[in-house]
Amino acid sequence: MRFLKSLYVQVLIAIALGIILGAFQPHLGVALKPLGDAFVRLIKMLIAPIIFCTVAGGIARMSDLKAVGRVGGRALIYFEAVSTLALLVGLGVALVFKPGAGFNINPATLDAKAVGAYVSQAKQMASAPDYLLHLIPDTFVSAFAAGDILQVLLLAILAGFAMAAMERAGGATLAPALEKIGALFFAIIRIVVRAAPIGAFGAMAFTIGQYGLGSLVRLAALVGCVYATSILFVAVVLGLIARVAGFSLWRFLLYIREELLIVLGASSSEAVLPQLMDKLERLGAPRAVTGLVVPAGYSFNLDGTNIYMTLATLFLAQATNTHLSLTQELTLLGVAMLTSKGASGVTGAGFITLALTLGAVGTIPVAAMALILGVDRFMSECRALTNVIGNGVATLVVARWEGTLDRAKLTEALRRGPSLQISSEIPYATAPEPSAVPSIPTP
Repeated sequence: MRFLKSLYVQVLIAIALGIILGAFQPHLGVALKPLGDAFVRLIKMLIAPIIFCTVAGGIARMSDLKAVGRVGGRALIYFEAVSTLALLVGLGVALVFKPGAGFNINPATLDAKAVGAYVSQAKQMASAPDYLLHLIPDTFVSAFAAGDILQVLLLAILAGFAMAAMERAGGATLAPALEKIGALFFAIIRIVVRAAPIGAFGAMAFTIGQYGLGSLVRLAALVGCVYATSILFVAVVLGLIARVAGFSLWRFLLYIREELLIVLGASSSEAVLPQLMDKLERLGAPRAVTGLVVPAGYSFNLDGTNIYMTLATLFLAQATNTHLSLTQELTLLGVAMLTSKGASGVTGAGFITLALTLGAVGTIPVAAMALILGVDRFMSECRALTNVIGNGVATLVVARWEGTLDRAKLTEALRRGPSLQISSEIPYATAPEPSAVPSIPTP
C-alpha cells in the first residue's frame, strides 16, 4: 500500500469521495465548504511573501539587470500572442457549434440580482486608469495584506533593483537574508500542502452538493464546449509550443500531476503557485525567470479564462437570440483582450471579467449571466487547470528563449518524474545562479 503515501493518489481518492458524498448527501457536502476554503486560504497567506522573497532576491543577485527587463518583455509578448490565440479558439468553437442555440431565453425573466455583486466588482476595474492605479498599493504592507499578486510583484521588482544598487555602491546586500526567509515559507508550504486531500475533498463535496449534477445536464452544451475546447487548446496549441521549445507536454503534465489535482479539487490556480514555481526551477528554469514569469502569468496569461470568456459570451448571445455582426464579434474580441487582464487578483475573476466584457460590448444583456451562474463553478475548475498548464509552459518557453534553460536538467527531470513524497529539499536556497546556467542557443 505504499502508493497511498503519494499525494497524487491521496488527492485523487479525496476528489472521488467528495463527488460521491456531494451527490448522495448534498446537505453534508455543502456543510464541508470550509474545508476547501481553509486550504486555499492557507496557501494564499504564503503566496505574497514567497513571491517577494524570490523575485527581489533573484533580481538583486543578477549581474545583468537589463536581463530583468528583457525577460519581462519577452514574457509579455508570449502572453499576448498565446492569450489572443485562446480568445480566437473560443470564438471559433462558439460560432461553429453554437452551444446556446435553441434556449430562447428572455433576459427580462432572469434574476439580475444574482449577478449584481460580480457586475459591481467589474465596474471598479472598468477603465484603464482604474486598473493602473490598482497596481499600486496604498502602503507597502497593504499589498501583502490584500494578497494582490501584481502589487506584490511590483514591490518585489522595485526592492530587487534597490538592493542591486546598494550592493554596487558597496552597501550590504539583503539577498541572502531574503532567500533564507523564502526558504522558511517554502518549508511552511510543504507542511500545508499535506492537507491538500482534505481541502480537495471539502471543495468537491461542496461543488457537487451545492449545484448538483443535474445543473450540468441542463447546460451540458456550454460546459462540454468549454472543457473540450480547453483540452484541444492544451493538446494542440500548447503541445506544439512545447515541442518547438524542446520538451514533451505529456511528460510535463505528468510531472505536475499533483498540482493539477489540487487545482481540480480546490478550483483555484493560486492554490499551487508556490509549488509550481518550485517544480519549474527543478526543471531547469532559472529562479530569476520563474520568479517573474509565473506571478505575472497569473494575471496576464490566462488561457483558460480567455477561452471561457469568448465561449460564454457567444453562448449568452445565442441563448438570448442576440444577433452579433462580424464587426461586433471583432469588437468583442478586442474588448476581451483588454478585460482579460482587468480583474487579476480578484476573487471569482473569470466571472467578473465576463461581466466586464458584456458591459463594455453593450449588446448582450448582462442579466443573462444569471443563466450560467449555477454551472460557473464547474467551468472554473477547467479555467484554473488550463491557466496553470499555460503558465508552466510559458515559463519554460521564456527560459528557452532567454537561453538560460538547463536542457539536461529538464530532460532528466521529465524522464525521472516527480518523487512520490513531498520533497524535503529547500527550494531556491541552493538553486544555481542565472549566470551559472549554461547558455543554450535561442531557437
